[in-house]
Amino acid sequence: MPKDSTMYSTPSPLLSLLLTILLLSSSLSICIAFESGVETDDELPFSYVEGTGKGPKKWGNIDPHWQICSNGEMQSPIDLLNKRVQVFPDLGKLKRDYKPVPATVKNRGHDITVRWKGDAGKININGTDYKLLQCHWHSPSEHTFNGTRYHLELHIVHLSSHGEIAVVGITYKYGRPDPFLARLLHHIKSVGKEEKDLGIVNPGDIKFGSRKYYRYIGSLTVPPCTEGVIWTILRKVRTVSREQVRVLREVVHDGFEANARPTQELDGRKVWLYTPRVIGDFA
Repeated sequence: MPKDSTMYSTPSPLLSLLLTILLLSSSLSICIAFESGVETDDELPFSYVEGTGKGPKKWGNIDPHWQICSNGEMQSPIDLLNKRVQVFPDLGKLKRDYKPVPATVKNRGHDITVRWKGDAGKININGTDYKLLQCHWHSPSEHTFNGTRYHLELHIVHLSSHGEIAVVGITYKYGRPDPFLARLLHHIKSVGKEEKDLGIVNPGDIKFGSRKYYRYIGSLTVPPCTEGVIWTILRKVRTVSREQVRVLREVVHDGFEANARPTQELDGRKVWLYTPRVIGDFA
């Protein structure tokens, strides 16, 4: 689990304005991304294995629409290094309001994805609502903490009415089974290329476990690697069983058992940490 660091610093009030500008500026690129799809559903052109000519370092050369995978300056995932992080209590508590609705599961070849049908609720960031769309898993984790990579990462994908993407990331280490995955595992074991109905699935069953989180502006972690994504990475590392990770790895196509993109350069971006103010803290 990430540890506290005395190297954290408190940003100036100007950072609040900077964050707002960054969030607003992400809208245009995200709208473009949604005209061609959030992420590619066709896994055949790319791979996670370097040396194949289709690995992560070559993604930008595979398709003209994917060039930003190679030359972008706001790419994800990143290493959440303590000395780079600025504590920012004014970010506020992450507000979520999810609803149980019908959902499906699909094997996209490079990952397993659960999609909610209809209004599954939302999260709210800086007064903007982001509707819940889907979630999917990466193993091992894509984001790292001070260089430590964990065994699994869940991405919960949301979309605003203006076309902005907001993703909540949760990392997992081996331990007790994850309750949300436990409810879905028998469906995941038998899922194919066609979507499989899951019935009613409550996204509120996804356990966050902590109010502390990291926030930065990044990108999709699979092609087309579109930038401007608002990332919220929960600080708490939760647990998942070895069996659950094994199933997620075995059902995807050969070459995608490990489906984590390497960490990308920060390129001067700010990374904020939200931690609730303690009583008596009026700074």
